[in-house]
Amino acid sequence: MSSNNLRQILLQKIEEIRKKPEISKTFFTSETELVGNVKCRAKVRDFNFDIDEPEALGGDNTAPNPVEYILAALGSCQEILYGAYSSVLGIPLESVKVNVKGTLDLKGLFGLDPDVKPGFGKVSYETYIKSPAEESEIKKLIDTVEKNCPVLDILSRPIPVEGKVKITGTVNSVNKNKRKEVLA
Repeated sequence: MSSNNLRQILLQKIEEIRKKPEISKTFFTSETELVGNVKCRAKVRDFNFDIDEPEALGGDNTAPNPVEYILAALGSCQEILYGAYSSVLGIPLESVKVNVKGTLDLKGLFGLDPDVKPGFGKVSYETYIKSPAEESEIKKLIDTVEKNCPVLDILSRPIPVEGKVKITGTVNSVNKNKRKEVLA
């Protein structure tokens, strides 16, 4: 797709939302299933992909693990927005690359220290932009991307997460073939 086509598509979508703000809400979904010891298969739209752990964490090292997908999501979301907003703003880009690093303490993952959280303690990234544009235009682009990146926003602020766990199968002999729901 050319930059002009991308610009037209995005400007059209922006105009549609301005005219009908109620169409701005969208939903993204995924389905995952454990298919091995620590290997999962995911389905997102028409795409299937695997999630696995490195051998050091009991996996077969056949695919990235969940936290690696989070890091890739942040980098690629930033890159996508650089591409999209540079097109909308008319700022030429030659290349964009984002390197992301997450620090995770395994004591939290394995429940060895109640003071250590199981997730990332810190996430950092470096973005490399190559463009013939003026520095002021690039700074405007950077500000726009940083302000509007959904994955950066998700990682930067607390958001409500709700879950249910549904237990099927035999829980005990009295509850055989009944479904139990447990709030997570």
